[in-house]
Amino acid sequence: MAEKSKILVIGATGYIGKFIVDASAKLGHPTFAFVRESTASSNPEKSKLIQSFKSSGVTLIYGDIHDHESLVKAIKQVDVVISTVAGLQLPDQVKIIAAIKEAGNVKRFLPSEFGTDVDRVHPVEPAASNFGLKAKIRRAIEAEEIPYTYVVSNGFAGYFLPSLGQPNAQVPPRDKVVILGDGNTKAIIVAEEDVATYTIKAVDDPRTLNKILYMRPSANILSFNEIVALWEKKIAKTLEKIYVPESQLLKNIEDASPPMNLILAVCHSALVKGDATNFEIEASFGVEASQLYPEVKYITVDQFLDKLA
Repeated sequence: MAEKSKILVIGATGYIGKFIVDASAKLGHPTFAFVRESTASSNPEKSKLIQSFKSSGVTLIYGDIHDHESLVKAIKQVDVVISTVAGLQLPDQVKIIAAIKEAGNVKRFLPSEFGTDVDRVHPVEPAASNFGLKAKIRRAIEAEEIPYTYVVSNGFAGYFLPSLGQPNAQVPPRDKVVILGDGNTKAIIVAEEDVATYTIKAVDDPRTLNKILYMRPSANILSFNEIVALWEKKIAKTLEKIYVPESQLLKNIEDASPPMNLILAVCHSALVKGDATNFEIEASFGVEASQLYPEVKYITVDQFLDKLA
């Protein structure tokens, strides 16, 4: 067995970062979490998370994405760098690229993507600008000839399913449900734990080198209407359905303030335009995770909804 790569996760305490750290440690990789010292001391929830990292054998490296020296020093200790920084920090990944270039030892860089394929989408603003930032980072990585894998995980189950995409709801609807568009467009929903497992499995895989890793587990390619139907079956009740036509949704996006306008624009891209499913994955640019790693028993949308019912 080849030795497993040492992995550095930047943005380790963030929404998807914590799952990535967890999967990396579980799958036996020497795992390093790059965290700001202020995060560890000032945020009780995150300091609890950092403690859990420590107890799973994760090495903490204190530093800051804006401190070039600390970044280079951290990168020199590992083989693979995974960035999971959030929206506002996406442009700052040029600093990670510069540090990787200087360190000169990285076998693979996975930038913060974890959504739809930003080179194959048709979004409206403000999603267009957000996706544009990610595309810009891709081009910068390619220009510097850094070995990469881009992770296209599509929709997060833990983000979308607990409210069935209902704005401001904490629980799934039991009376009526708002459906964007006609509800027939196929979208893809993947549990965060599975996103993390597939991501870590890809880091040492020659088949994913300089490729896009798409997550399209077959049981989780569903339309909004199909997800609602699954939910109705669980609660043995038919919900009243309120359809929002695309023209109305576009107006809602224009009228909404941040971050709701971005959330709605991303939903428009995935649930109305079908940006996750309206192209074929070609071997020249991409591979599909559930085909590469059939041994991963992924959580289906149906199983996820069971927990909510």
